[in-house]
Amino acid sequence: MRRGDLRELGRLMSESHVSLRDDFEVSTPGLDETVAGLAGRKGVYGARLTGGGFGGSVVVLAAPGAVRHGTVVRPSGGARVRTLR
Repeated sequence: MRRGDLRELGRLMSESHVSLRDDFEVSTPGLDETVAGLAGRKGVYGARLTGGGFGGSVVVLAAPGAVRHGTVVRPSGGARVRTLR
């Protein structure tokens, strides 16, 4: 992250999803379908499930405008969004 290497960070995110799916078995078919649908999409660096598993959300690392659907995260309640350059 400090180097700003979004491709490497995205690759690691995607590998993490595979581990959560295969090693820990906490993913769901719907989450797997979403992550697979994002893989290789122009401007998408990586995606993985987030939260406790067994449903929930997918976090995506993507270039601005690469994904049209979803919720854009905004800082709130002590959380913040960092732009990596």
